[in-house]
Amino acid sequence: MAKKIDQKIVDYDVVKKDAPEQAAPAPAAQKDEDKVVHLHEKLERPEMLVGSTYKIKTPLSEHALYVTINDIILNSGTQHELRRPFEIFINSKNMDHFQWIVALTRIISAVFRKGGDVTFLVEELRSVFDPRGGYFKRGGKYMPSLVAEIGDAIECHLRMIGMLKDDGLDEHQKKLVAEKRAQYESVVASTRTEETGDFPEGAQLCAKCHTRAAIQMDGCLTCLNCGESKCG
Repeated sequence: MAKKIDQKIVDYDVVKKDAPEQAAPAPAAQKDEDKVVHLHEKLERPEMLVGSTYKIKTPLSEHALYVTINDIILNSGTQHELRRPFEIFINSKNMDHFQWIVALTRIISAVFRKGGDVTFLVEELRSVFDPRGGYFKRGGKYMPSLVAEIGDAIECHLRMIGMLKDDGLDEHQKKLVAEKRAQYESVVASTRTEETGDFPEGAQLCAKCHTRAAIQMDGCLTCLNCGESKCG
């Protein structure tokens, strides 16, 4: 098909059939994605970090432990903004555990700074058992060791910043547990003199949530905290 040229020819080029096509410009979304900052071990520590401090008071020590977890905020002010744990410090007047506490905080901080999914630390720490035996913290929750309670504090922090989701009971389960608890308390109201934490006296330790909240109902051991029941 002929084409009329109305303007003066100032340059020309020969196009070959096997010439590669010109790359299309990257979309704006792709450019924004390339600018997203991810947490990794080479990321420099900012001058200021935000964090939270958790108090741990156990019957194993006269002095409390204070667990401070500092977070780094990535991509602040954008749709990719994330808050991730960056470092951990543990302080106490009790110097008996100084060496292993310093070692533990340095290792945990190193894992935090590598990025990725660090939620596995919670289960690893909570599965550490003290050969001398554990203890019940306030509320009736069993702690197998001091290390396990440090893991419990980390879990609380990860839930607070949204890295761990609360897999609590649904509305039906909450209603069922409330009914079971009310039924049980009405039966033992005449003989009960005190309670253990938030749950009835004589409640057993639940194997699922490690809380002294399991009671015998309808021939089955039922937990008033998480709803776990031997009857399914």
